[in-house]
Amino acid sequence: MAEPYRRILLKISGESFSAEGQLGILPDSLAHIAEEIASAVRGTPISLGVVVGGGNIVRGAQLAKAGHIDQSTADYMGMLGTVLNGVALKQALTGAGVESRVLSAINIPALAEPFVRARALRHLEKGRVVILVAGTGNPFFTTDTCAALRAAELGVQVLLKATKVDGIYSADPRKDPSAKRFERISFTEVLERKLAVMDLTAMTMCMEHNLPVCVFDYGTKGNIARIIHGERIGTLVTG
Repeated sequence: MAEPYRRILLKISGESFSAEGQLGILPDSLAHIAEEIASAVRGTPISLGVVVGGGNIVRGAQLAKAGHIDQSTADYMGMLGTVLNGVALKQALTGAGVESRVLSAINIPALAEPFVRARALRHLEKGRVVILVAGTGNPFFTTDTCAALRAAELGVQVLLKATKVDGIYSADPRKDPSAKRFERISFTEVLERKLAVMDLTAMTMCMEHNLPVCVFDYGTKGNIARIIHGERIGTLVTG
């Protein structure tokens, strides 16, 4: 058992808000995410930021690849998808009795506060979950890169990468039954092996800032709370 974390950033993909292969926000999936977060922070001094993806609403990269919409426009559309997920998560957390705020990298005053580092830190200090939407506010950057950037800005102790598998494997475990799961691995090895954990920019940023990344299965009930309180879950990526 390691020491509990006090300030964490959680990265949740847009697909987590829906069923596999479906678009939109599935109420059961939203409720699961909100309850997992609520049970992890309720009644604790933990500061938690959450970066949400938007792939369940629109995948900008796929639109751009199809050739109908240019990359910049498609990426902005994807950013708007993250706003929808973030607003939904805030309402779900409110229903679970957890105070939260949505901060956006794009100015949408009717739905979210603008992201300002000092404001985000103040919310965290007050015990509010800070939901970070609209990515970095710039095209050509993924929400994984946004998570790495915000984690560095907010001085968190660990970046939690929620996935559908229970860690990092030497190969895709769904295709290769002999794939080995790593309990701990270095940034250098992840990059050299080209393991699909986060995009290159995000992983390099975490390495440069000596920011540990924990890759885990968000679908298992209680996993977020277990990691936060010091249990070794999933795969830890360190320097």
